[in-house]
Amino acid sequence: MMDPNKAAKRQEIKMLNRKLLEISGVRNVESFDSEEFLLETDLGFLMIKGTNLHIKNLNLEQGLVAIEGMVNELAYVDANSQGKTKGFFGKLFK
Repeated sequence: MMDPNKAAKRQEIKMLNRKLLEISGVRNVESFDSEEFLLETDLGFLMIKGTNLHIKNLNLEQGLVAIEGMVNELAYVDANSQGKTKGFFGKLFK
């Protein structure tokens, strides 16, 4: 069941040719490197995987992030997920 507080939030994700990703509703950049970003957003944690990723623009006051590079995967993850995401959080918090 969806959390009613999360339903009222708005998030936009805009991707151009898999090379530019613009995201609104970002609260924090938890971790990042050239292959993986983990963003805390109004709708949960968003994992972005790719190659040669880097931050083009960051404005946490407005909740906006722009990421450049080759984007291969976008996924919302949470601590209750099983399998692949559990391994991801285990790796993240080593």
